[in-house]
Amino acid sequence: DLDRPAVPWNLMLVSETYPLADGYVPVLDTISTRWEVDERIAKDAEKMLSDCRAEGLNPIICSAFRSVDKQGELFADHIDRNLADGLADEEAVRSAADIVAVPGASEHHTGLALDIVSYNYQLLDEGQEKTPENQWLREHCAEYGFILRYPPGKTEQTGIIYEPWHFRYVGAEAAAEIMEKGITLEEYSNVD
Repeated sequence: DLDRPAVPWNLMLVSETYPLADGYVPVLDTISTRWEVDERIAKDAEKMLSDCRAEGLNPIICSAFRSVDKQGELFADHIDRNLADGLADEEAVRSAADIVAVPGASEHHTGLALDIVSYNYQLLDEGQEKTPENQWLREHCAEYGFILRYPPGKTEQTGIIYEPWHFRYVGAEAAAEIMEKGITLEEYSNVD
């Protein structure tokens, strides 16, 4: 994409505004016995989860790499549910897009994003922020190169609702600055 500036792999933006480059597929490695991530972040992700567990906590991954095809299935499922609930076609699609990224627009396609929840609270909702696991991850994620990707009050910048469970690898330097300043990857990249 010629009008898209070249950025380091760890800082790539993927959203509806910045869709995944055609044909991009990360080289994957498996962590936590079953979850695939970009091989370049596997050690940092494993160390972050291991250190969290060493504090007596029980974080679990509920989503990692997701292919564009799998994202399409999830998106279609949400549209179908909305149609079954009586929404008109256009509204069903718009409502689905509020909850699930459209295919090609999910950070999960990059292998750089992890949805991490507490074993004792596995709902993907704002209650996640109250769990000891989430509080530990938010305090320490930057040490491992991760950020809380969709923080509260930043939907206008990210285009995504607050997701306390969604952590994104950006590298230690960027993560430290983003978390310290309380900004988004978009603000850090000066694209918002």
